[in-house]
Amino acid sequence: MTDTSKFQIAIIGAGIAGLGAAIALKNHPAIDVQIYEKAAELKEIGASIALGPNGMRTLERLGVDDALDDEIAFRNKSKYPMIYRHWQTNEIISTDSHAGEVEYRHLTSRFYRAHLHEALAQQVDPSRIHLSKSFESVAPDTTTQKLLITFADSTTATADIILGADGIHSPVRTFFAPTSSTGWTGWVAFRSVFPYSHVAQIKDLPDEANHFWGLGGKTLFISKLGRDLFTVVGSYQADPNAPDAPYKDSTWNSDGDVSVLREFYKDWSPLVRQIVDAVPYTRIYPNAAAQALDTWVLGGGRVTLAGDAAHAHGGAFAAGGSLALDDAWAFAASILHVFPENATRKPTDAELLKALRIYEKTRKPHTDKVMSVVHDNNAKKLARASQASEPETDEQLRARIKNRPDPSWIHEHDVQAAFARAVAEEDTGPAEPSDQARL
Repeated sequence: MTDTSKFQIAIIGAGIAGLGAAIALKNHPAIDVQIYEKAAELKEIGASIALGPNGMRTLERLGVDDALDDEIAFRNKSKYPMIYRHWQTNEIISTDSHAGEVEYRHLTSRFYRAHLHEALAQQVDPSRIHLSKSFESVAPDTTTQKLLITFADSTTATADIILGADGIHSPVRTFFAPTSSTGWTGWVAFRSVFPYSHVAQIKDLPDEANHFWGLGGKTLFISKLGRDLFTVVGSYQADPNAPDAPYKDSTWNSDGDVSVLREFYKDWSPLVRQIVDAVPYTRIYPNAAAQALDTWVLGGGRVTLAGDAAHAHGGAFAAGGSLALDDAWAFAASILHVFPENATRKPTDAELLKALRIYEKTRKPHTDKVMSVVHDNNAKKLARASQASEPETDEQLRARIKNRPDPSWIHEHDVQAAFARAVAEEDTGPAEPSDQARL
């Protein structure tokens, strides 16, 4: 039940960003947070997910201590965030390293996505999560001076502010920015998670997270996960503009064919073939991305976005989970900046606008840079996969692995420092309303 006497925040979407924001705000005595999720059941769709040191630190900041436990978070014993191997020789060609000092509990970790989602959901009062609520529209309610949200089942809810955390194909985003639709990048992931026992007898099986790279851009990722699980992620790059491109019409989390997966890797090393042969099933995840939005301050300063809804980058660099958690923390910190727990009145419209501008300044420059790099990399992937391009040589492959971009600026981004800079910048001058998508 919503409490209209309190400051109402409606979160659309009960994924990582939505749950994270609710957790960050739950102790404020004068804020009423309600989450509206389109699914009929609260569960996470997906396979494995990685969190870098930034995401792990934010989990700790949110108090989700269970998610830092080795029971569900798998960390490489070498402390390398990623290990890169050759597709035929299995030799280690290169490794990623942490740029700064990283404590053990904050090391890059791999999760079964459902385990991480469960750990977050346990921190939220179930009565605040409303299922089968698919966002349809929002309009100002002149009587209450609140926002009136309408769902597909014709029910409604009110809020003072809305956080759209409803995924890569976000209805909230497209409602306010209709031209912001996503497009298929041509890249498809074949993901599976299964008991470790399926691969335990494979000789020389790496016991850390490893990324095998092959000619032309094909890769295979393997890793242990928590609770004796194991994940295998294959990939395929097509030309998204080709009318006959394989998987052009595939849908997220659809059934895959393990025989096709095995065909993709039939010429790889015996170790890789043994791993792929042991995969009991696979599911298809077509990669989609969008261009960066002009602004995250929507609805006249009453609506904003988080997670993939804000920056649909397609999951590159395995950064989506950490980006979502940092968004969640920064959104809550921005609200609490203008409406602290000891506040004696609700925030004004001008203060809400200031909060959303602080949030945008904290997060958007960073995620815009991520998206720019992702789009550049996608273009390079297409060039390598093009039939018109010269086949890649082994020497070129090895050089590409060694000269890959250093992702530490993504995985070790300091959201607290960015927030402090945004607050200082915003406090130096008056805020002006955004012209985009006013209600």
